[in-house]
Amino acid sequence: MKEEERRRRAEEDAILVGRAIAGDEKAFKALARRYRNPVAQIVYKLIRDRSQIEDLTQEVFIKAFQHLGDFDYQHQFASWLFKITNNHCIDYIRKKRLRVYSIDEKIRTEEGEMEHEIPDSTYEPDLHLLREQKSRLIRSAIDSLPKKYREVIILRHQDELSYEEIAEETGLPVNTIKVQLFRAREMMYKYLKDKIRHY
Repeated sequence: MKEEERRRRAEEDAILVGRAIAGDEKAFKALARRYRNPVAQIVYKLIRDRSQIEDLTQEVFIKAFQHLGDFDYQHQFASWLFKITNNHCIDYIRKKRLRVYSIDEKIRTEEGEMEHEIPDSTYEPDLHLLREQKSRLIRSAIDSLPKKYREVIILRHQDELSYEEIAEETGLPVNTIKVQLFRAREMMYKYLKDKIRHY
């Protein structure tokens, strides 16, 4: 892409971001259409799992939408979006590699058993409140979904089941599951957009 064309596109992106922040849904959809394939390519390059590309790409755009107000117009939207993509994929990889254990389970040592003692050095009252507020907002978005969409969202994102496992659980074809998840996310996106606009 030539420098002049790159600059023109960056200017168009900045205009679309401004319109999206002002509540123009079509403006953000235009940005999502423009960058869906590049984001999906970055996701695949980082995680190498085709079954997760669609979900992670959509999650990147939801995260970008939620943080549009933080966008710095001195930078290019594409660079900002690709950084979000990179960070989201790294978080996903870390989560997959994280060894899960119960803090209630005692540690066995040569001296015997001892309890876990984990100091909370990151506690910030405001941060705690923001996380609670965000969790309530997401829960209310899930609760607002029709039953069939609510069920697949919970199975996918709370129970962390694969498409095949959800199909087995619900008795629906995998393609139907994918369609329902896509529609459920679209509904949640609209719900959250409306809620965020009123904050």
